Amino acid sequence: MWVEEKTILGKVYENGEWVEKTFPFPDVIYNASAPPDREAEEMYDFLYDFIPFTSHSIGNKLSVYNRIKKGGEFEKYLIPTFELTNSDILSDLIRKYRKVLLKPKSGHQGKGVITIEKRKKMYRIIGTGKIIFDRKRNLMKWLSDNIPLDEYIAQPFISCKLKSGHVYDLRLHVQKNGEGEWVITSIFPRIGPLGSITSNMGSGGYTGYLDDLLKTEFPDSWREIQAEVERFAIDFSNHFESLYHGELFDELGIDVGIDENQKLWLFEVNWRPGSPSIFNVELDVARNTILYAKYLAQLKQDK
Repeated sequence: MWVEEKTILGKVYENGEWVEKTFPFPDVIYNASAPPDREAEEMYDFLYDFIPFTSHSIGNKLSVYNRIKKGGEFEKYLIPTFELTNSDILSDLIRKYRKVLLKPKSGHQGKGVITIEKRKKMYRIIGTGKIIFDRKRNLMKWLSDNIPLDEYIAQPFISCKLKSGHVYDLRLHVQKNGEGEWVITSIFPRIGPLGSITSNMGSGGYTGYLDDLLKTEFPDSWREIQAEVERFAIDFSNHFESLYHGELFDELGIDVGIDENQKLWLFEVNWRPGSPSIFNVELDVARNTILYAKYLAQLKQDK
């Protein structure tokens, strides 16, 4: 069996076609995603004892939030986040903050995100179209019928908008290099269409250049803000990895926003962010991926 012989069945591209062959276990496994099913998870667990993996899952949004909060050092950048164990919690949050953002705990690409806003005696939901209720009980009934609240987290809505009215955030794409150190691959703004509540590319957003955006939005302080964002990208990555007690990551996609007071907020951390939607960095991504895999293989041999 391949387990006893430590071999795998794979394919190699030869003479214009893919040919199936048997190979020895690889030096490193680039795990592009979490295991899709229980059988794959068992295989991952077995291989993990023999072969270094380039990355590991960081957990869902709530567990990531709790881990960063417990770590303390970057707590000031966190948006207060609440688990919706019952509808009374959401009702209290709406009363306290007046505008609340709901996110699926394990969502991605901005899917399932909605806002609830209270204006005088009216309640407005945006994200599934625009729905307006005149009574709180009607709002809560609609939510209980349409949203699995126990699968969501809630946050006060933090406004990060351009002068044009478009929502935006900054994607900080960091990777490990051939020395096992965090480096910035790219930092770019993601800008949502007018009327959108998210800037995610999957929701119709588009990208731009960091310095262009900062010069336009913060003409008197753009250099200081850019330096702060770049410093945050590396410092946070080092701290975040330390919270996982020995597990190593090869890349992170860190989403941050800057509010009207120029305060930096941490929106989300992604453990497998994909190729940056910005120009001329594909080779940088591939280079860092290969060099870090080589670093891990050498680390394994030296042990």
